[in-house]
Amino acid sequence: MLHTLNANTLEVRRKSGMPFVSITPDLSKVRELQENNTAEVLAFLTIRPVHTVVMTSFITDNGIVSELNRGKFYGYRNSEGKLEGVALIGHSTLVEAHTDAAIRALAFVAKTAETPIHLIMSSGDAAQTFWNHMTDGLRQPRLTCVERLFEAAFPFMVQGTDCGLRLADASELLPIAEAQAEVAFIECGVDPMIRDREGFLKRVARRIEQGRVFVVFDGDKLVFKADIIAETSEVAYLEGVFVGEEYRGKGIGPKCLSALTVELLSRVANVCLLSNVDFGSAHRSFEKAGFRSSDECTTLFV
Repeated sequence: MLHTLNANTLEVRRKSGMPFVSITPDLSKVRELQENNTAEVLAFLTIRPVHTVVMTSFITDNGIVSELNRGKFYGYRNSEGKLEGVALIGHSTLVEAHTDAAIRALAFVAKTAETPIHLIMSSGDAAQTFWNHMTDGLRQPRLTCVERLFEAAFPFMVQGTDCGLRLADASELLPIAEAQAEVAFIECGVDPMIRDREGFLKRVARRIEQGRVFVVFDGDKLVFKADIIAETSEVAYLEGVFVGEEYRGKGIGPKCLSALTVELLSRVANVCLLSNVDFGSAHRSFEKAGFRSSDECTTLFV
């Protein structure tokens, strides 16, 4: 657990006129990570396999150094040379830090990131702490999204049903991308089909090509969709869970999600997803599908 200034402490300081003070860290302990660091980094991330599934998947899929990561991996070591923090700093900045010193140093590196940062994500209040150090407490993020982490693990108590679930086909790119864009807009207020249509379609197409998008269609109507955003040997992380408007409220979502989860648990030990704390109806649907809330994470859209 980090003991740096959290959002509530920062707000108290603002109201009292106290400035946010971020002590300049020892940046000599931070290094950009290279391919020869792979085994060490993966071992560090495995300490919390569910929380770090996205970073682990990026490394196993793309390598530590890859344009596909849309950023660079950095590591923070203590005085004994042991890793205490790892962060992917870039478009989607992901942080896993076990000490105050690590998160502070990685945040200082992010101040001069080559790739513009779109969001910062971590468990608990670590993302907010990272942002406070990165901005010296002088700016607020555009949007703060607190999300509940839902997990399903073996033995899975909900029986899968035959709902027509299958892998998506490349010919179905447009309805799948439109559904994913709708989910993204609800979550962060930005429509990726408008902001970066070409890049967004390429990313969705790549997931379809990788066999990571599952769908149910009723004729030419998309009934259900879910994407595996990240997968490791232990965890599959789902995102973009979508039910077509005319099919909502009929119990179709939980049936399709449970069918997908049963399939995934044949190859991994845990399936997880995130959902905004305010989306109560979605939470009930996830629970009907066999998921249970286990933690909270924070995503800052900046």
